[in-house]
Amino acid sequence: MFDGILKKLFGDKNQKDLDELFPVIDSTNQFSQKLIHISDDELRAKTDDFKKAIKKAVEGSIEEKKNLKEKALSVELGISEKEAIYDKIDALEVQENELIESTLLEIMPHAFAVVKETARRLAENGQLKVLANENDKTLSQKLDAVEIQGDHAIWKNNWDAAGTPVDWSMVHYDVQLMGGAALHKGKIAEMMTGEGKTLVATLPVYLNALVGKGVHVITVNDYLAKRDAQWMGPIYQFHGLSVDCIDLYQPHSPERIKAYNSDITFGTNNEFGFDYLRDNMVSETEGLVQRKHHYAIIDEVDSVLIDDARTPLIISGPVPKGDQQEYVALKPKIEKLVTSQKKLINGLLIEAKSKIAKSESDGVDKKQQKILFEEGCLSLFRSFRGLPKNKALIKYLSEPGVKIHLQKTENFYLQDNAKEMPKADELLYFVIDEKNNTIDLTEKGIDLISGENDPEFYILPDIGAKVVEIEQQTPDVQKRVKLKDQMMSDYTIKAERIHSMNQLLKAYSLFEKDIEYVVMENKVKIVDEQTGRIMDGRRYSDGLHQAIEAKENVKVEAASQTYATITLQNYFRMYHKLAGMTGTAETEAKELWDIYKLDVVAVKTNKPLIRDDQNDLVYKTAREKYQAIIEEIEKIRSNGRPVLVGTTSVEVSELLSRLLNLKKLPHQVLNAKLHQKEAEVVTKAGKPGTVTIATNMAGRGTDIKLRRRS
Repeated sequence: MFDGILKKLFGDKNQKDLDELFPVIDSTNQFSQKLIHISDDELRAKTDDFKKAIKKAVEGSIEEKKNLKEKALSVELGISEKEAIYDKIDALEVQENELIESTLLEIMPHAFAVVKETARRLAENGQLKVLANENDKTLSQKLDAVEIQGDHAIWKNNWDAAGTPVDWSMVHYDVQLMGGAALHKGKIAEMMTGEGKTLVATLPVYLNALVGKGVHVITVNDYLAKRDAQWMGPIYQFHGLSVDCIDLYQPHSPERIKAYNSDITFGTNNEFGFDYLRDNMVSETEGLVQRKHHYAIIDEVDSVLIDDARTPLIISGPVPKGDQQEYVALKPKIEKLVTSQKKLINGLLIEAKSKIAKSESDGVDKKQQKILFEEGCLSLFRSFRGLPKNKALIKYLSEPGVKIHLQKTENFYLQDNAKEMPKADELLYFVIDEKNNTIDLTEKGIDLISGENDPEFYILPDIGAKVVEIEQQTPDVQKRVKLKDQMMSDYTIKAERIHSMNQLLKAYSLFEKDIEYVVMENKVKIVDEQTGRIMDGRRYSDGLHQAIEAKENVKVEAASQTYATITLQNYFRMYHKLAGMTGTAETEAKELWDIYKLDVVAVKTNKPLIRDDQNDLVYKTAREKYQAIIEEIEKIRSNGRPVLVGTTSVEVSELLSRLLNLKKLPHQVLNAKLHQKEAEVVTKAGKPGTVTIATNMAGRGTDIKLRRRS
């Protein structure tokens, strides 16, 4: 309501943003009409004209920078004088970027028209025919889209992109021109699924690549990086711009350095970030792979800049004695502890259900009802504090009103600095704080794992008191030093043991197989919660990964230490200009502006939306929900329509697969365990009657082409 009043008073901000972009459509289409009658060679020559215009705008600034750099090399100058020169160079860099941006704005409609006309000629004429230059001849050896015939190069409209045949048939719509203009201006273009964001990116990518400072096109996975580089590549390469993908090469290889020196570089967000970290670890400038960060377009920008932004990228290495670990030896104690806790929690949950149900039944006086209700809620709260991921507990909390009882009980025990909390925790062996991802052993838990033989197994000694005791009881200086060394050694061993126990407890209580991680090829591999993909090469830090390996009975790898780290949030703020595209950004618009100063422009669809967004259906039990899903799949499939079922975890995708197998319904599964088959699965997903079960599709970005029944 308040938003509606503001819009009436001040107007709709998004509509104002779109109104600013409308002139780009008219200008681009006017220039496109003029380009129809020129030859393919003349169309290609436009790129050189644009480059000359940019060069002319900044040549004075470049010359002045060159002179200043030469002057700074003089041995006669002092440090303060050199600093003043470099300050001038930095100021000139800013001035140069401003000149570039103003020039690009002037030529934007012309450049967009060239890209649009190139796409139109490929789609309608089936090819582009130009006089062959050296670049054409080189590319004809690598690309199946280019063929040399005598003095001419034929650029065909069909080629291969990451194993998928491409038959070019796309020409930019007006709304795509608007999206391209928004991206060039360093904004986030929100466009609905299927509106052709990949094609939209060709416009600002081409325009900004003319500068020669490098354009980075960033995707969320290596499949998309390779596919998009090969899918859109010929559009740029026809105009003499170099295109490459960093994910095709090994880190710090000559090929990867060459990829970064290309006009347009595709790659995944993580690889760009890790290359930056590696660059910060080299000892000589010749070892650097990245140039200055000039312009980047991020696909699925909300996923990269919001969901994954705070997750640090870490380069780690071995630590001394990193293979000397206690995880396997301590595992029986933890299993005993977790088994005892599970048994206790199951009993508490049964008690909670029984007492809460009795308190709500007739025939019980109010005083007794209140006692039963309070005792039942306390047992429920203890169950939550003990094992928040217990499936029986989660199922019970989904019943009407139960979660409210839990929240009220939690609020009561948290008040007054949680002074009553020890009473709630006294029966538990350990307490889990799911929000902070921490676990604390209670006195009861310490007694259970310590046993009678070693009551101080899990207790760190008071070093200060021990030192005083040694000083008072040992007159011999050498013996005193020896005892102190022994005490410190025992302290270190015990501290490491306690840390290992905590990590094992986390592994057993907070991390579930086929949800947070999978076990493949006798290794524990982390699953990305946003995309459902395996995060190859990633390991949990601080010994947690080793604890999970011990839990799953696979080889426990050596411990590692952090060499370099950065978050994606900090990495992407280094770019001179940043833009992004996604189907869902308006919900995060405030956060994107506050952190990155990125504005969101919601671009309208090319045609009115006809998709039927139906209401959610809520079921009392998981059994009823899954049964309804299977029945709906059967019904839709019998009509010859394809079905895509999205799931939140590998575990749920495999459960649905088993249920479909029981019904003898043919289907395909795409999850973290089977991600190598993605291209094959997606190719089939749009066929009539095909059933596809996939983990969280956010950030996959792969196109499912719907096909008519023959």
